[in-house]
Amino acid sequence: MANIFSLTSHLVYGHVGGQASGPALQALGHEVWHLPTVLFSNHPGHGGFGGGPVALAFQDQLLDGLLERNFLADCAAVHTGYLGQTGSIDIALRAMAAAPNSLLLCDPVLGDDGGEGGTLYVAEDQAVALRDRFLPRADLVTPNRFELAWLSGREINGLDDAVSAAQALGPEIVICTSAAQDAERLYNLAVTPAGIYQVGVPLIADAAAVPKGTGDAFAAILLGHYLNHRDIAAALAWASAALHGLIQASIELGSDELAVIAAQDQITAPSQMFEVERLD
Repeated sequence: MANIFSLTSHLVYGHVGGQASGPALQALGHEVWHLPTVLFSNHPGHGGFGGGPVALAFQDQLLDGLLERNFLADCAAVHTGYLGQTGSIDIALRAMAAAPNSLLLCDPVLGDDGGEGGTLYVAEDQAVALRDRFLPRADLVTPNRFELAWLSGREINGLDDAVSAAQALGPEIVICTSAAQDAERLYNLAVTPAGIYQVGVPLIADAAAVPKGTGDAFAAILLGHYLNHRDIAAALAWASAALHGLIQASIELGSDELAVIAAQDQITAPSQMFEVERLD
């Protein structure tokens, strides 16, 4: 078991952000200390939402309460997801300074290609600040293909491009989700000092039925497994299989939310594993 400080979004309804990453990490045996960056009633994809960003002064107060009691001294990892505003980067940096021996996983949550070339869904100044001020501090980063291209300033048209972009990015371990795909599979990629690995996962027939929160859950499962076993290739395989199982279960349940509770067994024991291929 590890203690994980998590700085990401919070929803009242649904399983995106901390409501996807938290249950996934807890299922793998970890304690999660969640400081919310935004408070939304639900994911905006439902056609609207209530709530908004958590005031930076209030985020500071929450973190101060932890620091004054030295709780972060027992923190094994700092996990960041959707930050919502540039100032939350400073909150994350303060947390890291209080837990200097912790692993930092940065899930960029900047944008997606959506099959249409890609777009940022955060303000550009926030994306630039994350790239320039925060990413160099990360041990492990989990961008999707669009985010990797944007952060590296490179075009990605296949696995070779993704590997080159990951190697140029900076963090020691770069995991790129949906780095490439063919007619049958999409490929998740790990570029690490120990080797370069890919896992091919069957495409979901109805892509529109895939719920939101998949990136949040994937990053959390990867982190949780890696903290337990310290094997990034195995963590890549586990997270890829677990997420595939969660998506399938969500579709079978007719849910427009990721079934991280109803299908929690897919996190702890995925029903189908996929081969890890070493590329170097």
